[in-house]
Amino acid sequence: MHNNVILHLKTEKHKIMQDKENHIHHGHAHHHHHHHGTAEVQQMGTTYLVAIVINLLFVAAEAVAGFTGNSMGLLSDAGHNLSDVFCLLLALVAFRLSKTHATKRFTYGYRKSSILISLLNAIILLVAVGGIVVESVHKFSHPAPVNGLLVTWTAAAAIVVNGFTAWLLSRKQHDINARGAFLHMLADTLVSVGVVVSGIVITHTGWTIIDPVIGLVVAAVILVSTWQLLSESLRMSVDAVPEGIDPDAVADMMQDVEGVEGVHHMHIWSISTTETALTAHVVIADSSRLDDITYRLKEMLRTEGIAHSTLELETPASHCHSHTC
Repeated sequence: MHNNVILHLKTEKHKIMQDKENHIHHGHAHHHHHHHGTAEVQQMGTTYLVAIVINLLFVAAEAVAGFTGNSMGLLSDAGHNLSDVFCLLLALVAFRLSKTHATKRFTYGYRKSSILISLLNAIILLVAVGGIVVESVHKFSHPAPVNGLLVTWTAAAAIVVNGFTAWLLSRKQHDINARGAFLHMLADTLVSVGVVVSGIVITHTGWTIIDPVIGLVVAAVILVSTWQLLSESLRMSVDAVPEGIDPDAVADMMQDVEGVEGVHHMHIWSISTTETALTAHVVIADSSRLDDITYRLKEMLRTEGIAHSTLELETPASHCHSHTC
């Protein structure tokens, strides 16, 4: 018993020394990372701002054209583009929030709010889909005359604006919010393609019925792309294991680390739309190798995209107090 206490104290002392060293190294590493992060924030922020300005200007132009040409297609598209501007703004806010630092009260910063924003974004997209469907159905029973040429030209401009914005965002899809913003713009580009097609058809044949038909097709396309965003946001909101991470595979990899006897009581969840955390109890045979095993496990988890890991290491003789052990 006496020897055990001495061994434990030595291990603790060694661990404290190791932690100090790690903290110093981590301090340097964190400092570098922070500078890199600032540049990234600036760049991403600029991308969002450029996209927001371009799209706001376009919404104004499109609304004017829609009223002038009496086109529901253009007006609903302008409305949808406006919801896109809002979603781009939200994505920018989420991006800023995901970079916030911890405080005494908010120990993870405001990073989780980026998940709530992605959920809100998905809901807005669904509302937009609902709006398009309602309008299109209404137009089947009350067809309105449409100025085909005006519609075609405005929508052609929309393809350029939306396509360019989608391209801007496609290069920066590092999280679900950026992907949501990209989906919005891609959906919009499709809407505009649909409007161009209906404009051309109406100009040459006078079939105004094509306007609501294309509205419904576009609504279906947006719905399919939004569904994925919605389900992933919901899963993140309730702390489910993030997409792309297989908990069994992670547990197996942890058990493959030399000196690890078993892994239990493991939790994996999203802190923000870009960061994943893990907690686990790890059984090791040799407590003198505690620091070495902890280090190896954390490095291995980092390569799997889990940057925040909290590991409780215990010997086979330990009594785990958790009911799931």
